[in-house]
Amino acid sequence: MTEADHGSDVGHAPGARRRGRPPRTESAGTRDRILAAAREEFSERGYEKTSVRGIAKAAGVDPALVHHYFGTKEQIFEAAVSVAFAPAVNAPAAIADGPLDGVGERLTRFIFGVWENPTSRAPLLAIVRSAVNNEAAAAVFRRLVAAQLLRRIAGQLDLPDAELRAGLAAAQLVGCAMLRYVIKVEPLASADLEQIVRRIAPVVQGHLTGP
Repeated sequence: MTEADHGSDVGHAPGARRRGRPPRTESAGTRDRILAAAREEFSERGYEKTSVRGIAKAAGVDPALVHHYFGTKEQIFEAAVSVAFAPAVNAPAAIADGPLDGVGERLTRFIFGVWENPTSRAPLLAIVRSAVNNEAAAAVFRRLVAAQLLRRIAGQLDLPDAELRAGLAAAQLVGCAMLRYVIKVEPLASADLEQIVRRIAPVVQGHLTGP
């Protein structure tokens, strides 16, 4: 397989400057296409059954280009997860926007709002399913949750055990979301969202600000 077969992106270290590299707009377009294909493949097949070759085929590029832009399969998954997880990164703002005694309800509504939205729910389902079934995917998910969600929420709490509190609140919300959207346990799966919020919000409030 020659460099001419796949364009000048093959055979060079990521980020290296070289002659014949596609224009920046073309490179960005190729990267975005690969990332979109990766999200779709991980969503449909999960981490275990998704391959770099399969992602490349779905994106219409050579597998070498997938490695060039993202590296390993785990790195591709992390890039795809980061995009899908982006809406949840705004969760800490739900804590800051309003009085402290209402933070449990605001955070609960925000998190379930992300899950209720079909656009954000599909990639989140893929993330959770992959993390449950594969340790490499679970490690990526843990890093993302710890760095982008728990620490940011903890940073909004002026308490000595803020990280533990944030973790317990997240466990409550993620666990309930798993049962409702992933495992689909009844009657939780079909319960009215307002009823769920009324039940869970006080528990989340207690984790974040209780004694």
